[in-house]
Amino acid sequence: MSVGLLAVVDDILSAALKASAKTAGVVIDDAAVTPQYVQGITPARELPVVWKIALGSIINKYVIIIPIALLLTAFAPWVLPFLLIIGGGFLCFEGAEKVLEWFGVHHGEEDDGPRDERKLVLGAVRTDLILSTEIMLIALSSLDPGFGIWMTLGALLVIGLAMTIVVYGAVALLVKIDDVGLRLMKSPSRGVRRFGVRVVASMPAVFRVISVIGTVAMLWVGGHLVVQNLAETLWSGPYDLLHVVEHAIEAAGPVVVWIVDSAISAVFGLILGLIIIAVITGIRRVFARGKADAAH
Repeated sequence: MSVGLLAVVDDILSAALKASAKTAGVVIDDAAVTPQYVQGITPARELPVVWKIALGSIINKYVIIIPIALLLTAFAPWVLPFLLIIGGGFLCFEGAEKVLEWFGVHHGEEDDGPRDERKLVLGAVRTDLILSTEIMLIALSSLDPGFGIWMTLGALLVIGLAMTIVVYGAVALLVKIDDVGLRLMKSPSRGVRRFGVRVVASMPAVFRVISVIGTVAMLWVGGHLVVQNLAETLWSGPYDLLHVVEHAIEAAGPVVVWIVDSAISAVFGLILGLIIIAVITGIRRVFARGKADAAH
């Protein structure tokens, strides 16, 4: 019996490893997006906040995504593309807001004081829900259809835990690198102290780069989700255009094709995000005008 159990565990781990490899792109995006949520809080709260977001990510995967994905796959698979379109649209909206902020355009309330930790965690967990949904759905689609419900569940649980550890372990390391630099600056070795100074001095630029990468990742993943799932449901126009471009440049090699595909998806995501912002802004103004008229 123990041999049979070990064989089952081995099958689950092998399947989880193969499926995880196909989620690598979104996992990298998740790791790039998350650090921007930790910026602006006190150093003493950085790791606790990362832990809270990681815990929220596990809850997203184990309590929401995996059960719903398995149920919908079994009983209503046609719903999944629509949910991914909504999630992709939300990522496009958030990414477009970040781009507008680069140009000094802010939507919603501005706050120059200390960041609200609860709102910060909720925002990060909300974004993680969408990215984690894509990770888990990619993993689910990569598993053998004949694997069985319990084996599939076991593989998804392993993948969810492993991806959370990878993403938030990397995030925790990133946000504490400056502390490592400060410790190195106290070393008796002059060379080590110089290296520590360089590490600390470079971190603001590193986080600016990560913020840009995270924003582009939101637009890329969001745009990709919307384009791909629109093609499966309502409108294949953007997907067909993307396919034509890919076919035209396929001689340049898979790397160039991937870069162009990602760039087009990001541009589409930005345009869609700006449209969503315009619609939401218009709705807010209508409601504000209605309240003002009612007050008079």
